[in-house]
Amino acid sequence: MSVLQQIKDIEAEMARTQKNKATSYHLGLLKAKLARLKRDVMTQATGGKGGGAGEGFDVTKSGDARVGLVGFPSVGKSTLLNKLTNTFSEVASYEFTTLTCIPGVIQYKGAKIQLLDLPGIIEGAKDGKGRGRQVISTARTCNVILIVLDALKPMTHKKKIEYELEGFGIRLNKQPPNITFKRKDRGGVNITSTQPLTHLTDDLIKAILKEYRVMNADVSFRCDATTDDLIDVVEGNRIYMSCIYVLNKIDQITIEELDLIDRIPHTVPISAHHLWNMDGLLEKIWEYLNLIRLYTKPKGQLADFSDPVVIRRDRSSIEQFCNRIHKGIMPQFKYAWVWGISVKHQPMKVGKDHILEDEDIIQIVKKI
Repeated sequence: MSVLQQIKDIEAEMARTQKNKATSYHLGLLKAKLARLKRDVMTQATGGKGGGAGEGFDVTKSGDARVGLVGFPSVGKSTLLNKLTNTFSEVASYEFTTLTCIPGVIQYKGAKIQLLDLPGIIEGAKDGKGRGRQVISTARTCNVILIVLDALKPMTHKKKIEYELEGFGIRLNKQPPNITFKRKDRGGVNITSTQPLTHLTDDLIKAILKEYRVMNADVSFRCDATTDDLIDVVEGNRIYMSCIYVLNKIDQITIEELDLIDRIPHTVPISAHHLWNMDGLLEKIWEYLNLIRLYTKPKGQLADFSDPVVIRRDRSSIEQFCNRIHKGIMPQFKYAWVWGISVKHQPMKVGKDHILEDEDIIQIVKKI
């Protein structure tokens, strides 16, 4: 029996198995087998690069962040790229107008954000249909994904695209599970948890690890993890990224329909053709990218507000700021003066571990 046929059989068995406490062990094992088989298929298809890898489109990263446009054909991705970046991507009423990855750059709040118009994906993209693996592999390199949906049928498309991305190891708007997994040479499987596990038992955890031929490991849970969480940690190739659902063509629906779809979490309704709510979309992209702007102030000079240093909020220490400017600064670093909301006094003398906030002004003092 081929691997693909085994996958189909397991998916069919999972679909017909009733979900309850009595079947949770069986379903957990089926999920582990399914994930391992899918990884084997991906590894064969990508030349041994692993479940999440693959050959994406050859587009050099540029700017301060990368955002990818993902969606079914003819939902308005190319129109959106054209409007936001003034980059030409062919637009037509027929499907598959875009056959390769078209990059553009959004200039926003002093940041340069690379926007990628990816070819439309179809059902079966994760299995390689319609250049699907190239599209999803490139999407994995982005900081934020914009899933562009037709406002006339948003939920149907949303679920299908999520299924394709999940199948390629992309986890949308989720945080990595707080699980520590460490293989070892001997000693069996040692399981510890800081709180009760309502979805997993010790026997099920060991059975899942056995499916991956792991007989010796330390597993520590700091959350009420599910079977899927454990499998993701063991696989080790999952990408967790922010996603915005862009509901395009709202000019074609009623106010009542717009009110309903606007309640979907992580959603921005727009009309790319009429330029409706473009500012709202840009603000949401900025929020989900989690970027901050920092300004430099050379000694004896005014701060330079024309060219901010843009970094992620979770990587915003003085040391990381210095390394972003030049790797040679930290060996000569003595201290820094900071103006802004991250300090109590204006200015305030800080060290390399100080955490910066948006629009702080920094003056670096070097050792003599």
